[in-house]
Amino acid sequence: MTKSEQKRRTPAKLDEMDRKILIQLQKDATWSMDRLAKHVGVSKTAAWNRVQRMLESGVIKRQVSVLDPHCIGLLETFFIAIKTNQHQQGWLEQFNSVIQKWPEIIEAHRLAGDIDYLIKVQVASTRDFDELYKNIVAEVELYSVTSSLSMEVMKHETALPL
Repeated sequence: MTKSEQKRRTPAKLDEMDRKILIQLQKDATWSMDRLAKHVGVSKTAAWNRVQRMLESGVIKRQVSVLDPHCIGLLETFFIAIKTNQHQQGWLEQFNSVIQKWPEIIEAHRLAGDIDYLIKVQVASTRDFDELYKNIVAEVELYSVTSSLSMEVMKHETALPL
């Protein structure tokens, strides 16, 4: 692990002002630095310096727009639960390559417990999911695969609790 990677894994020391800035940026990162500074009660320069420090340290990973999947035609969310009996480095690299290849896979987690991996997929239709599913199982050997269709999103937040 490089020093940069190690630094990013070490929890950052955030004071109350950093937290105020982060809470607001998680709500709306499009605010001007002037507006953000006034909102949290510091000078524009102080706010800018804090944001830059948090960008450089990896606290702020990136600034993005959060899209509504339904508004862009991605109507279905599926979860794929995977069990494997393969844990060798080569298999892990192949599996990672497969999940990185498909933009429809929007999250992938390695788990502790009965399920080894949980993948979240956003697609336009069940037919599109079926095609993706066939491609995944054709490209990497899996022991057991179960998929589930999300019927309703009951909560979805991008903001982390501070």
